[in-house]
Amino acid sequence: MKLTIFAMLALVSAAAHAVPSFDQVRAAYRSSDAELLDRHGEAIQSLRIDMAVRRLPWVALNDISPALPAAVLQAEDQRFYEHHGVDWSAAATAAWDNLFRTRPRGASTITMQLAALLDPALGSAGKGRNWEQKWDQVKAARELDAGWTKRQVMEAYLNLVSYRGELQGVGAAARNMFGKAPSGLDLSESVILASLLRGPGAAPKVVSQRACGLAVELRLPSTCSEIQLRVIVAMGRPQWAANLPPAPQVAQQLLTRSGQAVRSTLDAGLQRHAQAVLRQQLTALNGRNVNDGAVVVLDNASGEILAYVGNAGGGEVDGVAALRQAGSTLKPFLYELALERRQITAASLMDDSAIEVSTPSGLYAPQNYDKGYKGYVSVRTSLASSLNVPAVRTLMMTGLERFHERLRDLGLGSLTQPAEYYGYSLALGSAEVSLLELSNAYRALANGGTAGPATLVPRAAGAAATARRVLDARASFIVGDILADRAARSLTFGLKNELATTFWAAVKTGTSKDMRDNWCVGYSDRYTVGVWVGNFDGQPMWDVSGVSGAAPVWRDVMDYLHRGQASRAPKPPSGVVRRQIAYQPELESARGEWFLAGTESPVIALVRDEHRAPKILYPGDASILAFDPDMPDAIQRVFFLAQGGQGLRWQLDGEALAQATIDFAWRPTPGRHLLTLIDANAKPVATARFQVRGAGAE
Repeated sequence: MKLTIFAMLALVSAAAHAVPSFDQVRAAYRSSDAELLDRHGEAIQSLRIDMAVRRLPWVALNDISPALPAAVLQAEDQRFYEHHGVDWSAAATAAWDNLFRTRPRGASTITMQLAALLDPALGSAGKGRNWEQKWDQVKAARELDAGWTKRQVMEAYLNLVSYRGELQGVGAAARNMFGKAPSGLDLSESVILASLLRGPGAAPKVVSQRACGLAVELRLPSTCSEIQLRVIVAMGRPQWAANLPPAPQVAQQLLTRSGQAVRSTLDAGLQRHAQAVLRQQLTALNGRNVNDGAVVVLDNASGEILAYVGNAGGGEVDGVAALRQAGSTLKPFLYELALERRQITAASLMDDSAIEVSTPSGLYAPQNYDKGYKGYVSVRTSLASSLNVPAVRTLMMTGLERFHERLRDLGLGSLTQPAEYYGYSLALGSAEVSLLELSNAYRALANGGTAGPATLVPRAAGAAATARRVLDARASFIVGDILADRAARSLTFGLKNELATTFWAAVKTGTSKDMRDNWCVGYSDRYTVGVWVGNFDGQPMWDVSGVSGAAPVWRDVMDYLHRGQASRAPKPPSGVVRRQIAYQPELESARGEWFLAGTESPVIALVRDEHRAPKILYPGDASILAFDPDMPDAIQRVFFLAQGGQGLRWQLDGEALAQATIDFAWRPTPGRHLLTLIDANAKPVATARFQVRGAGAE
C-alpha cells in the first residue's frame, strides 16, 4: 500500500487543513525497505517490505547532484525562486492557451505539485481537478511556501515524486535506472529523470524527445542520439541493480517493517569476507560437484553471531539452519563424555580393528575413512585422526542413550528421534544437525563446558550471556587439547594441512555418508567458526574430504579473525594434571599427557585379552534393542561380545549358552533379559541387563 504522507501527518496537525512542517514530512517518510545494520551501525543489508512502491531512505538536498534540481526547474518551474508557491503569470498563460487547445496545459508549480503529493485529495483524478480542488491546492502551496524554505520544498519534492513505475523518490530512481547514488547523477541522467515527471509511464520514445528538448534548452553537450541511447539503457534495466546481498537470511529473520533499521550482532567486514571466501572455494571445487556452502562465526564469550552466510549468494536456502548429517563432528562430545565418566583417558589404548555390532537394522560394521585399520591406538590419536571403529567402541562403553541425551543437552534439538533410531552409527554422525546448532555446541567446548544460546540480536549493555554447565570442564580441556594437536591428527591428515593454524585452535572435520556433507568446525580462544559445503539437493560430492572441502574456508576465516592478535591456548582447569607417559610395547612415542586427577598412569601397557578383567562389551547394561520391522524375525540376531572371556560361558536368563571366547549370535525375543558371564562353577562374573522391543513398540 502506497505511503500517504498527508494521512500520516493528520494526527499531528493542529488544524484540519494545516500544512505539515518539513520536519514532520521527513519524519513520516518511510523507505519501502527495512535496513539491517551490523554491530557497529553500518548498513549491511536491505530487505524490501512494501511491495506496492519502491522507496529508498530519504536523501538530503546536499546529497543530490546539483544537475538534477537544475533540470527539474527548467522542466517544471522556471520561476520557482521568484513566486510564492503559485506562478500567477504562468497560470494566466496556461488559461489563455487552453481556450484554443484540445489538450489542456498545466501550470502547477513544484510547490503545488508537492502539496498534491502530501494530500492525495488535491491530486488530479481521471478528468482533472475541479475548481474547488484547484483552489485548495493553491492555498496549500502558498502555506507551504510561507512555512518552508525553497530548499526544503525542492528536497521534499525530489524525495516524494514518482519517476517511473513503482520508483518513488530520487534515491530509488537513481539506483534503479542508473545504478548509482543521487550524488553521482550527471547532466544527461538528470534531464532524463526530469523528463519523466510529467509522464512517469511515457514510452521511451516520448521520454527521449522530452529529454532531448530539455538538453537543448540547458545547452548540454550531449546529442539527441546519445540521450536516446541512455534512455533505452536506463528504462531497459531488467531488475533492481544491487550487489550480491551479504546477509539475506539474517535480514529475513530480523526485519519485519518497512523503514525500520535493526542493529544485529554481525560484523559487516567479517560477513563480506566469509561470503567471498566461501564463493572462492566453491568456485575451486566446482569440478568436484560442490555447489553450495554456509559459514557461521560465533563470539565465544557472548554467543553473538558475528557472521551468518546462509549460502554463496543468489539462493533461498539457509545453509546455516538446514539439517544435514553431522559426520565425524560429533566425536569430540562422545570422547568428552567417556573422559568425564573416567571410562577412558587420553592415553588409553583403543582397538582399531574390524568389529560387527548387531543393530535393529542388522549387523553394523563401521569402517575408517581410508577403509583400513590401525590396530591399537591411543584415545588422543583416535579422536584427532578421526578413526571410526574406536569411536563406535567408545559409544558402546558410554551407552547410546546417555550419549543421545548429552547431545540434546548441548542444544542439538534436531535429534528428535529416540536413541535406538540412530543406533551406534550416532558415534559417526548419522544424525542430522544444523551448522548453527553444531557450532554452538563446539562453543560449549571452547567455554570449558558451559553452553548457552547463540543470538543475532545484541545483548543489552552489561547483560551477561546465559550459560549452564553441560560438559565437565576438565574433560572439555583435554578434548580441546587433542583437537589442537597436529601431531596426533597426522596419522590421517598429515602434518601440513589447512587445520594447522599458526596460532592455537581446536578443530574437527567431518564427512557424511556417500560424501554428501563436508564439515569443518573449530574454535580459538575467542571465536568458534563452522563451515559446511556440499549440495543443497543432496547430490554427493566427488572425492572431497573435510581437509580439502570445508577446511580451507575455516582456515581463511580464522586467519582473518586473528589477523591482529593470535589465539592463546587455554589454561588447564583445576583437577587436570600432566604426566610423562610411555607405552609397553611402544605403540606410540613417549610424551606428556593430560589426565583427570586420579586417572593418571606413567605406563600404558597393552594387556592381552586373556589377561583382562572379564566384562560384557555388548549389549551394554540398561541398553534397549529393537527389532527391524523390515527384516524377518527368523534372521535377526544379536551378537554378545565380551573381553577376558577365557574359561567363561554365556548365560541368558539362567540358561547356559556357549563359551564366551567367541561372539555368540542370539536370536532375540521381546522382553527384559539378564545376560551373565559365569565361570566353571556357574558363579556370575559380569552381568548386563537389557531389553528387546518388538517391531513397532514404543
